[in-house]
Amino acid sequence: MARCQITLPPDYRTADIIAWHVRDPLPVSEKWDNGTLYKGLTWQGRPACLTLHFQDGRAEASLDVGNTNDTAFVSTVRKILGLDQDIDSFEQSVIDHPDLGPLVSRQRGLRVPVAASPYEALIWAIVGQQISVQAAISIRRRFVQTAGRQHAGGLWCHPDAETVADMPATALREAGLSASKVQTILTVSQAIARGDMVLPEHLDTVTAAQLQEQLMSIRSIGVWTADYTLLRGYGWLDGSLHGDAAVRRSLRNILQHDEPVSAEHARTWLQPFSPWRALAAAHLWAALRLQA
Repeated sequence: MARCQITLPPDYRTADIIAWHVRDPLPVSEKWDNGTLYKGLTWQGRPACLTLHFQDGRAEASLDVGNTNDTAFVSTVRKILGLDQDIDSFEQSVIDHPDLGPLVSRQRGLRVPVAASPYEALIWAIVGQQISVQAAISIRRRFVQTAGRQHAGGLWCHPDAETVADMPATALREAGLSASKVQTILTVSQAIARGDMVLPEHLDTVTAAQLQEQLMSIRSIGVWTADYTLLRGYGWLDGSLHGDAAVRRSLRNILQHDEPVSAEHARTWLQPFSPWRALAAAHLWAALRLQA
């Protein structure tokens, strides 16, 4: 059993993190109960349950598997909680911006919730391509039940790439995935299982660009899917989510434009916020109260 306790910042927005992790109304792979988040995941090839209890400005985390590297566990928990994101520098840099400044002032402390693993984030990004959040949640649920393993406590655990790489396409199709998404998921899963694609534990400017390029070399993975994977898989805050429909809709609202905002306009508008373009996009999502 691995355990750790982390003191949270005074302005920590626990509700944001919980809302994203329990966005599925059915407690199949995650559930929230009396101040505690329970999440089924695959840890070093085995089904496990991550427990995060929030109380008195602290997060108490535990993982019910043996022989767990404490450093890796603490790093994972901090990543999930968004604690390594430099939101203070971002907020200070945009506070006087005429459009984004007032929005950020109302949403101080906003962090990006992160998946338990980069692979989980990648699958979520692929599943969510060109469909509503509600449809993606339903398909993800069936995917986890089809490809994952059930923990002794009852939750289903998101599978790892090695498991999915060996699955027949027909099984994934029965989960509700389109033929093209099944092919993309199998392609990336098999590449990871073979070692042809490596999802690093951490990103820097160089490795982020390399991973983005590698992801975009795969058919059906474009800039949105790649940057969204970096955001939800690592908390990488400099992806440009200008193609996201909700980002453009929220931007149209704050700019008070009569006409829809184009992807190119959104890209140009987000560019000056580098290296926090994705965090700026997250604030636009939050303005719509979405949990994409």
